[in-house]
Amino acid sequence: MYDKIKEEIVNAMKEKNTLKVQTLRGVKGEVDLEHINKKVDITDDLVISVLSHQIKTRRESIVEFEKGNREDLINKTNEEIELLQSFMPKQLSDDEINQVLDDAFNKVHPTSAKDMGLIMREVTPLLKGKADMSKVSSLIKERLSNL
Repeated sequence: MYDKIKEEIVNAMKEKNTLKVQTLRGVKGEVDLEHINKKVDITDDLVISVLSHQIKTRRESIVEFEKGNREDLINKTNEEIELLQSFMPKQLSDDEINQVLDDAFNKVHPTSAKDMGLIMREVTPLLKGKADMSKVSSLIKERLSNL
C-alpha cells in the first residue's frame, strides 16, 4: 500500500493534481513519522491505521466547517476523504459487521455495559480498517444497553 501511495504521488504530480499530491504527501509523511517514532516496519496495517486516522480527523473537521458555513472547505475535505478511502481495504457491510459482533457477543457473554472493553478487544483486530470503528462502537453500546 505504501508503494502504491508513492506511485500515486508521482502520477498526481504529472497530472498537476495539487489536492491529490498534498493529501497523499500528508499520508506518506504520517506513515514515515509513525515508522520513525514507534520504530515499527512500514506495513499495510500501519498504512491502514494512518489512513483511518486521517479520514476520522477530516470527518471531525467537516462538522466544524458546517458550523461556520464553509461550503468550500466542506467540499475540499469530502474530496480528500474520498481519495483516502480509495486506498482503504473494502469496507464491510452492516450485515458483515453484525455477524462479527454476534460472534463476539456469543464468545464473551457480556452482562452489562462494563463489558464494552471485552467486546471491543475481541472485534477490533477483525474490523480495524475494514469498518468505521466509531460506528462499531455505537452498535456495541446499543446492544449492551438492550441486555
